[in-house]
Amino acid sequence: MALARGRRGDTSFNYWPGFVDALSTLVLSIVFLLSVFLVVQFFLSQEVTGKDKALEQLNAKIAQLNELLSLEKLGKLSLDDQVSQLKAGLASAETERDRIKGLYEGLASAGNDAQGKTTELGKALDSEKAVSARALAQIEVLNQQISALRRQLAALEEALDASEKRDKESQNRIADLGSRLNVALAQRVQELSRYRSEFFGRLRAILGNRPDIRIVGDRFVFQSEVFFDTGQAVLLPEGRAELDTLATALIELDKKIPNEIAWVLRVDGHTDVRPVSGANFKSNWDLSAARSISVVQYLISLGVPAQRLVAAGFGEFQPLDTGNTEEAYKRNRRIELKLTER
Repeated sequence: MALARGRRGDTSFNYWPGFVDALSTLVLSIVFLLSVFLVVQFFLSQEVTGKDKALEQLNAKIAQLNELLSLEKLGKLSLDDQVSQLKAGLASAETERDRIKGLYEGLASAGNDAQGKTTELGKALDSEKAVSARALAQIEVLNQQISALRRQLAALEEALDASEKRDKESQNRIADLGSRLNVALAQRVQELSRYRSEFFGRLRAILGNRPDIRIVGDRFVFQSEVFFDTGQAVLLPEGRAELDTLATALIELDKKIPNEIAWVLRVDGHTDVRPVSGANFKSNWDLSAARSISVVQYLISLGVPAQRLVAAGFGEFQPLDTGNTEEAYKRNRRIELKLTER
């Protein structure tokens, strides 16, 4: 500084103020460029190559500038050398500035690309968050449904336990009722058997030992000729006489048997295997059924309760004798009376 004041009186051109301004501007520019470079280096250090070399060059130039400033302060170097060195340093700094500017522009472009990718990633993240939120909502709904199902299952298990308990109780009651019913049925069967025996004994006494009336097991078997002509279903007078005695016995029996015993007299019509002749009946089925119905209708006309009578036709399909003789045919043409349960 003393050297500068000593030279103020010289008549030569005084370029020291300009030099100081240039030097300040250069220093500020270098500081600004270093700040920008450091910021860019911090965020994009992996994408910039050769940064160490640039920093070394800048540090070397700064050291040179500091050395120049120190030499100026100490008055050891001439202004020409300093200006030359400063110009050279300035040119180098400008070159380096341009290079750093290019790098910065490249880094800015890369930053824009990164910003775009960041935006896309943000959108994707928002979409994933929305999907996650919907999934969480669905999971919550499913959890609620599972809880409801568990409650329903618990209620069903309780109902099932109660039902099983009631079922066991019902089964016990059913078993007890079944036992009682079996006992009652056995008693009814015994009672019906007693009345059946009484009825059969009464009929035996009434009908006597006639060859055209037989007892087969629990049935009275009348030959068809007792009641009907061949191929006919109209009762003969002698057949009506037999049924008159039968009706009297049935009416008396109905008065004796308790109402709770469901008994019926089943009248079964049977024919032999030979086809029917004539136009009155289409088959032996029709003939056997018509004969049993004629007997039932006549008994009803005599006062036998209709609910105690059943008419059935068996045609030729339940023979007593499988022979092909006239005697076998005669045996198979029959009317059977059976006292049984309904």
